[in-house]
Amino acid sequence: MAVDIAPQPTFSVGNPSELFVFPRIAQIAPPSSSIYDVSPDGQRFLVVQLPEPPQEPTPIHVVLNWFEELKRRVPPR
Repeated sequence: MAVDIAPQPTFSVGNPSELFVFPRIAQIAPPSSSIYDVSPDGQRFLVVQLPEPPQEPTPIHVVLNWFEELKRRVPPR
C-alpha cells in the first residue's frame, strides 16, 4: 500500500492505494520474518514468492505386443 503525504504546512496523509498484488507469496516461519525487503535506494522490492505449480504432464500410453494385435486385425493376404 502507498499513501501521499504532505508534511507542510500541517502534516496530512492521503488515501491508501494498492501498489501491486502478489498471488503466490510464500509463508515464512517464524511470523516475525519478512517476506519482502526494499532496495537501499528505495526504488525496488524483493519479494519471496512460491514457484508456479507444475503443469500436468501429458500422459504417455505405451502399447505392448501391438504387432500381434495388428496381425490379428489385419490378416495377411
